[in-house]
Amino acid sequence: MSTDNPTPPDLPDPDDPDLPDADPTVQGPDFDGIDLSELPADVAEKARAFAKQTFVADLAKSLTAVARPINWRTLPPADLEAELLELNGWVDWLRHTYGLPAQVVPPMWHRHPELLWELSALRQHWLFCFDPQAKGNQALAWHHDFSQARERLRDWVTISGTRLDRDRPTRITSWPGGEAEDWTEPDTTERPVAGRTDDFLAFVAEQVAARRAEQDATIHDVISEEQQARDSR
Repeated sequence: MSTDNPTPPDLPDPDDPDLPDADPTVQGPDFDGIDLSELPADVAEKARAFAKQTFVADLAKSLTAVARPINWRTLPPADLEAELLELNGWVDWLRHTYGLPAQVVPPMWHRHPELLWELSALRQHWLFCFDPQAKGNQALAWHHDFSQARERLRDWVTISGTRLDRDRPTRITSWPGGEAEDWTEPDTTERPVAGRTDDFLAFVAEQVAARRAEQDATIHDVISEEQQARDSR
């Protein structure tokens, strides 16, 4: 699969004084269906210049945006919330568009990190392959990788034990003498799946609160270290 990232073309700066002035006698096309012919000439010209400047800025922004892998372990709380909501919307689109059964994408995928990471990687790959600057064969490359990802998703679902109508946390095999002191084996009690959307929103709130607590603890540690360093001087 090609992973070439086309270099965005150089875009003109609308404020560049070296750019040739537009011919005021030439009537340019109106934008958004708005007729500017009734406006005074200077007002209409300013409106067109503003529209052009906005278009160039938006185009430059879209051409330089590159889909990157998401590291769910390090996202700040606000970014974590936004990315989870975006991923949930994309997964909903994916399962409806391709008619994916619960054996591939179960309702409680968000409660299983192995499924979340796999689906997140698939979404970022999709964003890259369907970028406006992607090569023509990238869509075919994504579908090739999508076929392999579906097989992995089936394996993850089988291992995790989550189903259409019931769910339990993925079982983790503990290593004798190989786990951290504060690690506790998850409760693998099976529960019925009901109110999936409410559960997802509750999951997002839980994750954001936990990440915020981690962030606050890190900030507290940094401040404490700085204070100890000042006190030792």
